[in-house]
Amino acid sequence: MSLFVNLPLSFAANEPRYIDMLIEQGVSPELGMDTFAVQNLDIHWHAATAKKFSEAGLSCGIHLPFFDLAPGSLNDQILEATRATLLRALEISQVYKPTHFVGHPDYEAGQHDFYYDEWLSRSYETWSQFLKKDGLTTQLFLENTYEKTPKALVDLVNLLPADRVSHCFDVGHWHSFAKGAQRNDLLEWLNAFSPRLGHLHLHDNDGLEDQHLALGAGTIPLLDLFDYIQKNELFPTATLEPHTEDAFPASIEFLEAHSTSVCFLVADD
Repeated sequence: MSLFVNLPLSFAANEPRYIDMLIEQGVSPELGMDTFAVQNLDIHWHAATAKKFSEAGLSCGIHLPFFDLAPGSLNDQILEATRATLLRALEISQVYKPTHFVGHPDYEAGQHDFYYDEWLSRSYETWSQFLKKDGLTTQLFLENTYEKTPKALVDLVNLLPADRVSHCFDVGHWHSFAKGAQRNDLLEWLNAFSPRLGHLHLHDNDGLEDQHLALGAGTIPLLDLFDYIQKNELFPTATLEPHTEDAFPASIEFLEAHSTSVCFLVADD
């Protein structure tokens, strides 16, 4: 299965049982390289954790830090700090031999619309530096968060190398933050992202808040999403993002109950 489940490294450090849980269930993690993981966990802890997953035969994805960061900031000092943090996260991440990275472009129309070209230029340079520093072929997926339309994300991704960078469509963020529940514009987002759709973040909510419920526990039209992916012969990988322990097995049950709709997650290996 080309399926991961999110695990913030701060949680893993504070409660190591989460690591054991994923290993026991044979589920590959998308590790949240959050602020705590970058600033407070030393490289020896990261190396030991990476070794546990490697010995269990599990691949690791990396979700890059995003709290208080702005990859397209017009403030030079904030931009410098953001780039330094992303590059430090990249450096640490190498011990996990990541299959992919996920990053937040963090476009906010209220702040950035008037300075759109400059925001886009600075964002492009931030992610270009990241790719150059990586020096490998690791995939980078750029994720929608508070963006109300897909335009800024599409413009940014289209500037970056097609063999390295594609979209991560977070359906929960679309449904809540982008008001997808009210606008009913899933097709618009999917049509915009589909030429370079590489990854999905899957969770559910009621359209009012980003609740990270189990799949099927909210009102997101998940089957419409899966149907679109199948009909258009897309093959994104995916990460489940439950925020409670019960939501994880419930999400797996949902996927198993709709296995014919999610066959795109079955890898050839």
